[in-house]
Amino acid sequence: MKTIPGPVMLDVVGKTLNHDDRRRLAHPMTGGVILFARHYERRAQLVALTEAIRAVREDLLIAVDHEGGRVQRFRTDGFTVLPSMGTLGALWDRDVLQATKVATAVGYILAAELRACGIDMSFTPVLDLDYGHSQVIGDRAFHRDPRVVAMLAKSLNHGLALAGMSNCGKHFPGHGFAQADSHVAMPVDERSLEEILRDDVAPYDWLGLSLGAVLPAHVVYPKVDAKPAGFSRVWLQDILRKKLRFDGAIFSDDLSMEAARQGGTLTEGARAALEAGCDMVLICNQPHEAEKVLDALRFKPSKESQRRLKRMQPRGKALKWSKLMDEPRYVEAQALLRGAFE
Repeated sequence: MKTIPGPVMLDVVGKTLNHDDRRRLAHPMTGGVILFARHYERRAQLVALTEAIRAVREDLLIAVDHEGGRVQRFRTDGFTVLPSMGTLGALWDRDVLQATKVATAVGYILAAELRACGIDMSFTPVLDLDYGHSQVIGDRAFHRDPRVVAMLAKSLNHGLALAGMSNCGKHFPGHGFAQADSHVAMPVDERSLEEILRDDVAPYDWLGLSLGAVLPAHVVYPKVDAKPAGFSRVWLQDILRKKLRFDGAIFSDDLSMEAARQGGTLTEGARAALEAGCDMVLICNQPHEAEKVLDALRFKPSKESQRRLKRMQPRGKALKWSKLMDEPRYVEAQALLRGAFE
């Protein structure tokens, strides 16, 4: 019988699967796996891990936060160390055309290397604006100007697509203005809806159909809604779906983060995020707690939600690492990247 992927993305305990991992991956509420640096030792081991995950469930979406800069989970054994998005923004200020070419190269290298190791998607690009005072965003953002953010993200997304990978814009509607780090505190953004729509939401609007998915921020915008964006029907349904006409997948941010605690227990938070409009919820770095959510959650994804998540699966056959190294597009992308920052 063909399984239908569930709405929960979780992680595994270590660099190889154990019996408990396999049981959780086979659970009907599981729909994806997110990997971190602790799951990586070398490329051959990573390939073996993703193949083992596929052996349990072929339909699981395997993802990673692999943006470049300080958020890059795999950095050794041949993986290209990618620049921060802020570095690309600084390049834009010097040479607009060169910056767009390098952004496309970064997207292609990022996606091609991940796909060569059996990974389907990265939660990138960051579409937050760099206001200069966020503790968690910083140089993860391309630029302060939403127009620059949109253009560089579009170029990066093109590079991802050339390697057959979709994209995920984050953190909707914008995490760059709020100072607190949502991993350890509850960020609050006191600006009006008009200000946020004019500036922070603009890249989401301009990118439109080129966005495959969106990940909302664990930030409260009290002048719009008392709930953090990832639990808010106002943000996810009224604004993202209806006003912006976004038809891609919506992934929650990690429900284990401090700023997600307003949703109650992990199970209550997962249910609240799904009911608000998320298609898939992330529970990271707590596999045993995630299992409790799998067992307690009663939620049947709609056909529309299943369709949106299916579109996040990569397109085309991935190149093996040995062939990738000689692939002309990859070689050219590497040369572009080296030449831009020598």
